[in-house]
This record gives sequence, structure tokens and C-alpha cells, in this order.
Amino acid sequence: MKIHEYQAKAILARYGVPVPRGEVVHDASGARDVAEKLGGTVVVKAQIHAGGRGKGGGVKLAKSPEEARTIADKMIGMQLITHQTGPEGSKVQKVLVEEGMDIRQELYLGIVLDRKLGGPVLMASTEGGMDIEEVAANRPELILKEYIVPGIGLQPFQARKLAFGLGLSPELVRGAAKFMMALYRTFEDTDASLVEINPFLVTGDNKVYALDAKMNFDDNALHRHADIQELRDLNEEEPLEIEASKHGLNYIKLDGNVACMVNGAGLAMATMDIIKLAGGNPANFLDVGGGASAEQVENAFRILLSDENVEAVLINIFGGIMRCDIVATGVVAAAKKLGISVPVVVRLEGTNVEQGQEILKTSGLNFLVANGMKDAAEKVVAATH
Repeated sequence: MKIHEYQAKAILARYGVPVPRGEVVHDASGARDVAEKLGGTVVVKAQIHAGGRGKGGGVKLAKSPEEARTIADKMIGMQLITHQTGPEGSKVQKVLVEEGMDIRQELYLGIVLDRKLGGPVLMASTEGGMDIEEVAANRPELILKEYIVPGIGLQPFQARKLAFGLGLSPELVRGAAKFMMALYRTFEDTDASLVEINPFLVTGDNKVYALDAKMNFDDNALHRHADIQELRDLNEEEPLEIEASKHGLNYIKLDGNVACMVNGAGLAMATMDIIKLAGGNPANFLDVGGGASAEQVENAFRILLSDENVEAVLINIFGGIMRCDIVATGVVAAAKKLGISVPVVVRLEGTNVEQGQEILKTSGLNFLVANGMKDAAEKVVAATH
């Protein structure tokens, strides 16, 4: 789960991470009032679940309360396009009005899970304010890393090592190390999957702040954090993805025209790849899980067909825990109930595959039954032409 910058900063502040003063507002007059309260010079920042806001015009400096009002008036309601939103952009419904800071140096800090090593890693770089992916690709030597042993946690010597590695003066090292320790406590206590501070700011009076903040959380741990669950902003999520989550389905909307229904994330990735290899373009990632019921299959079908870009559906199921005859029963029921008007290609393999194929053939519906993944991909791509 993702949250907004202002929400992330509120969480960080509870753990002692220094953040600038600021308030979130939903209208231009509110932005002016907050700017007056903060002394006049402020930064107005669009609140959407995407990075690259500054490049897209979503972060602006205002030197007076009236200028803050004017900027907020233009920003609220705009469709902000960044490299992370895609060409359609994301509508700005609120802005964070934050005090202006005396910027001396912009650095980078981030904590992510290193899946290869099975633990978190704290990263730091002197290239703050830039896309860290760009730095990693072009100048990886500028990213410093400290690997954290689960159960032991970030140690003070590791934080000091990174602070010195950033070239900070001795009088700043202690404050920076304290900042990093608080950042890791936040990451661990909230079951975060990502905490990113970019930029990690050094001010003219030798203080450090989280000038920006991004936090993502492990969905599987949210039952432990009712307060964080309440921060979910459904306006920032794709409606079909919200609907899928209500039925325990893993769905991600893409921009293609071939819908995919698959059981298992690995098979879903392979299915999308083979559709591309056959010359098609997947419209989604949909994993119904290993033990989906006929009802879940029906819900999955309904969600797939709710995407107006879908021109054909590929069902690719390997029946292990999930039996092929149950999948076929769910598919037939959904097709009859929903009145499917697009071609449907079905590839079944595994437990009760013969029974599943028989159910499809005797359904009276025009399913295209495939033999193998290659055949399935070629048939579904051909069906879109």
C-alpha cells in the first residue's frame, strides 16, 4: 500500500525524524492561510502517489501567501503527468503547503528490502533530488549501502559510516546518524517495504530534514496497523484494482487489449511474456490464486471484461491445488451470466484437465481451447485482429 508524502512525514515525525512544518489543504484559500502561518515563503506540493512531481509542475515555490494561493488554485484539479503516472496522469486533489528551507545540500536516503539477501538495506547517496534509478544505472558507485541483519537491526556504527561516506562534516555526522536510526525504526515498526527520503536535506544552519518522503507498506502486514490502513486513498488507485482486492484477487491494469486470467504470479508473468512474443499486448496481470473457487473465477471474469480496451481473453490455468474442472465450471457460469462478446481462449493443464476441457466443449459457448502456452498466445493474438 502507498500513502501520500504528508502522511509519510506525519509517521516519520512520530519516530523523531525531522520534517519541515507544513499542512495539507484542499483549496486555494487554505493554501494562502497556511502560507501566512508559516511566514510567507512556502513550497506548494501536489499530493499524488507518484514520483517526479517537480518535473511535471507539481512542486512550486511561493514567495508570498497570495502567490501560494495562485499556485494552489492552478495545481488543485490539474491532471499531473510524471514518468510514474503514465500518459494519462493523476488528478491532484490536495496540496501540501510547507515552509521554505535554507537548502545547502541535497542528499538521498532509502531503505528497501533486498530480496536476494533476504533483509533490508539502507542506501545513501550524494545525488539527492535525482531519480535514484538513474543514478544506479549510470553511476552506481555513488550509491552507498549498509545491509541490515533482521533481528539485530541497523547499528549506530553503520549509520555513522554512511554519514561519513556522504562527506558530511564531523558536527553533522551525529545528527545524520540519529536521523538514519530513527528512519530504520520507522521502517521496522510499521512493516514498511520502502522508505525513501529524496532529498535528505542539509540546511545552512547544519540541520538535517526529510524534505520529501515516500513510504510503501507490506499489504500482508496491514492487519497489524489499523492506523496505517486508514491512510489508504482510493482516489489514487485504479477502480478495477480496488474491486479485485475486495474478492481476494491480485489484479494490475495494463494498457494492452488481451486480458489474462492465470493462477500463480510466475505463470502470470510468463503468460504476459508469451503474449508479447506472439505480437500481442497484455491488458492486465490477474492472479486468481492457487485455490480459487468458481465464484472467484466469475468475479475475475467480470473485472477483466470491465476494461473497455479488452478485445480477447486468455485463460491460462495449471491445475494443481486448483482443479481444472472447477475453473471450467466458473468460466462457463461467468460467460453465460455476463454475456461475453469477445473471444475467449482457454488453456488448461493439470488436475482433472480432461473433465475441464469436456465442460468447455459441451457448454454450448464458443471457447477456443488451446494446446500449450504457445498455441494459446497465438490464438488469442489472432483473435484480436
